[in-house]
Amino acid sequence: QKGQRVQAIVNELKGEKIDIVKWSENPVIFVANALSPSKVLEVIVKEEEKATTVIVPDYQLSLAIGKRGQNARLAAKLTGWKIDIKSETEAREAGIYPVEEQ
Repeated sequence: QKGQRVQAIVNELKGEKIDIVKWSENPVIFVANALSPSKVLEVIVKEEEKATTVIVPDYQLSLAIGKRGQNARLAAKLTGWKIDIKSETEAREAGIYPVEEQ
């Protein structure tokens, strides 16, 4: 039965919402997964600062950030990476998207 274990935890936590995030050793994948269901176009990693810049389509910006920044905050806490979310337009204007291949 699908989701039975998760449902048991939800019941134990008196209806608290739970998201399951697929873990990855790769910060690009892990950060993108943590921001699901937002569509992530690009994750730029600054390894030395343990920081990422996440580019999302303009229409997904508020979904990715969440109410009062809650989604971004939870994703950062979960992944251990600083997360700066930018819209595609912002990123293009800043010259950081699309990323040039090395």
